[in-house]
Amino acid sequence: MNNHSYNKICLFVILALITIGGMTSCKEDLVKVATIDEAGFQSSKDALAFITNGEGKINTGNLEFRNSGTTTLQLNLSKAAPDVVNASLAYNEAVLDNYNKQNGTTYTLFPKELLTLSNNGLLQVAKGENKSTQIEVQVKTATSLSTDVSYVIPVRTTISSGNALLSARESDYLIFVKDLSKIPTAAKSTGIEIISCMEVNDTNPLNNLSFTLKGSGKPLIDMVILFSSNINYNEETGKVYVYHNPNVQHLLDNRMKYLKPLKDRGIKVVLSILGNHDRAGVANLSDNTAREFAKELKAVCDAYDLDGVFFDDEYSKEIYPPPPGFVYPSSDAAARLFYETKKVMPNKFTLAYVYSSTRSFNAVDGVQPGQFVDYGLHDYGGSYDLSGNYPGMSKKGMALYSQEFARGYYTTAANLKRLRDGGYGAHMIFAMDPNRSNFLRQQRQMSDIAKTLFDDELVFDGKIYKKDW
Repeated sequence: MNNHSYNKICLFVILALITIGGMTSCKEDLVKVATIDEAGFQSSKDALAFITNGEGKINTGNLEFRNSGTTTLQLNLSKAAPDVVNASLAYNEAVLDNYNKQNGTTYTLFPKELLTLSNNGLLQVAKGENKSTQIEVQVKTATSLSTDVSYVIPVRTTISSGNALLSARESDYLIFVKDLSKIPTAAKSTGIEIISCMEVNDTNPLNNLSFTLKGSGKPLIDMVILFSSNINYNEETGKVYVYHNPNVQHLLDNRMKYLKPLKDRGIKVVLSILGNHDRAGVANLSDNTAREFAKELKAVCDAYDLDGVFFDDEYSKEIYPPPPGFVYPSSDAAARLFYETKKVMPNKFTLAYVYSSTRSFNAVDGVQPGQFVDYGLHDYGGSYDLSGNYPGMSKKGMALYSQEFARGYYTTAANLKRLRDGGYGAHMIFAMDPNRSNFLRQQRQMSDIAKTLFDDELVFDGKIYKKDW
């Protein structure tokens, strides 16, 4: 054994003796630690209460109606009620005042005299249950209401008896209302929506007006996505902004010619947001950057009377490591952008492309994805249920068996039947354009949609709109 090893052994022995001595000392001079009274930490016997609408939406919901309409609200508990819980809903202007102040918005009150709460707004959760009976919120139109205004019904819930806790946040509910009495509806018998995602760099969106159903006379298309504006980074200001290429900008600037005719037929118009080969992307914004970008999206939607935003996480060129205002790309960062967008404009739709970082989300600030993602549009051919991708999303928002008409990615009538039989609510077609050489095949696919999803016959009126700008 060499001298270096011997010295190491001696040092180890000395340290061990010191440690043993310290332990002995601790035994002789015990430190007395005060005990904690755990009585105050007992879990509450009360159930946590919150309000949802018929679709399970928390805090906010939407209602579009013609002449009259109804939505439902109910009280939910986090566990079965040990005793009967009684509560009441009431119209409360202060709820909207607080919301507008907190979010810098100017939403308008829906007139109280035009709505009725069934059962006088009284709710009851029976013993052993975790949901109350439903309250119907019934509304009617009036000449004073405008189709261009988003109205809000603000309600506040009060627990009158029973073991249930209702926080200030969960006691308030906002119903965003659109009176479409003066506008036809594109809604069809089965409730399934056809979403036309249109490459507007070379296609006129008015072509969506040329296809109707023989039996109902309704438009085949329910929603048009303008593909695409972009998320970009401004080197001079250091801010992320919405960029419209000349084609999209022309359509927006001339919305009375290209977009209003769609909306006048009951077709919704949504703006697509896509990466554009710089550092800014759908899935790499910091929380604060996402918050500010969401505000700009709201300004764009308000300015051009758009019905929402479709996010597609492609074609960005992220910088590593991320500079200030950005984070590493992730589904969590993408979910944050959706969350902030829905938060700032709950009356608009948010649509996710089931692809890349937007294909699946976790909760944001305790809010499930189904609360801030209205539609999930499958990549071409995708057919599985999206409940696991966006927990809390209803089947109404799931678009299955998407088709791409330019490249020939078609689906079958059998798949469309599976969509309908499965209770799913949407189907997307991309790049529909009567000016393409494969138009007859496009027509055949749309005929399958009309027949299989709506038990109807496709009618093409012969009008073909060319790009005229």
